[in-house]
Amino acid sequence: MRRRAFLKTAASTGALALAPLAAIAGQREAAPARDRGIWIEVMRRLADPVLTNLAQGTLKARMPVEQAPGADRRAVTHLEAFGRLMAGIAPWLEAGADDGPEGQLRATYRARSLQALGRAVDPGSPDFMNFTRQRQPLVDAAFLGQALLRAPRALIAELDERTTRNLVAALESTRAIAPGYNNWLLFSATVEAALKRLGTRWDGVRVDYALRQHEQWYKGDGAYGDGPEFHWDYYNSFVIHPMLLDVLDACAEDDTAWKDMRPRVEQRARRYAAVQERLIATDGSFPPIGRSLAYRCGAFHLLAQMALRRALPDGVAPAQVRGALTAVITRTLHAPDTFDREGWLQIGFCGHQPGIGEGYISTGSLYLCSVALLPLGLPATDEFWSAPAQRWTQARAWSGERVAIDHALAP
Repeated sequence: MRRRAFLKTAASTGALALAPLAAIAGQREAAPARDRGIWIEVMRRLADPVLTNLAQGTLKARMPVEQAPGADRRAVTHLEAFGRLMAGIAPWLEAGADDGPEGQLRATYRARSLQALGRAVDPGSPDFMNFTRQRQPLVDAAFLGQALLRAPRALIAELDERTTRNLVAALESTRAIAPGYNNWLLFSATVEAALKRLGTRWDGVRVDYALRQHEQWYKGDGAYGDGPEFHWDYYNSFVIHPMLLDVLDACAEDDTAWKDMRPRVEQRARRYAAVQERLIATDGSFPPIGRSLAYRCGAFHLLAQMALRRALPDGVAPAQVRGALTAVITRTLHAPDTFDREGWLQIGFCGHQPGIGEGYISTGSLYLCSVALLPLGLPATDEFWSAPAQRWTQARAWSGERVAIDHALAP
């Protein structure tokens, strides 16, 4: 009865009760169909306030802007929310409409996403987004570009001429922002890859610079430096590995050096995904290391992407990743006060913890958690969703079961 009530509420745009997620958070032996249902519920809860308001031209009017004391992120937070949300739900949209309930739901969200995108890039819209002021828009234009790369049929192919023209202009305008000498180079590269997919002129030099510098910054065992130095945080997963993979998917065939680089990048990503799977504790918690912890389950962007790509490491079964990610998603998004009364995310790692937000964190930033949902782009019949539940590595290890020995990736 409670589940039916939640689903009915989730269809609206108002506040959504979290009780069903909390109730099932510990039930890791759940049936595969229930796991997918949990993820769909989470996706809708994240998407509804952002997409519904943006499609109606009321996002700036209605979205709260929570931020660190003294910060002013009002000019950038709306593109953060939209770009990051779309990067996470794009593969699910790309799966297409069908006659089933989920297929019809995808058709609804695809239409809403396209309407929202039109508003976001229309200079005459009250929700026209900032792509040029301050430096932050380069980041979130890249996440929006990542969404386009991940849903060429559902998004790019469905754009009308006017929206395409406005979108190209918006992405091109971010070239005025100089990227930092770190993971930001990949934001510039991802914007160019998206422009390439949109069929317009793109700058291969920006792509080449980002790819070659990250080759120089590779530290070993699947990890890159965030620039010349290594950082103990989740930026290898938030940004570096996923954008390297997506940029190479779009551009590798255009340059022999990029094509030669691709197998190395994919091998390193598999190793990092293996490490990520082993970080997930039996209760879905993981180490609160480094900056940007307010992105919550978005820390597992790369593991989710490798599942979507059907490129998980040897010995890591899709069903165990489904279990591990479901545990992380429910652990980080079911805590009391994760959402405000109107359904918007609030700053925190597990619940509402305003002090965990750095000066660049605001309400829009938080929607990077949606990238943990990438495997929703796999059909329900895929092994990831259909195979019986399996324990992930820590769950097996701490239960006294046999666990495979871990091995570093040779240079």
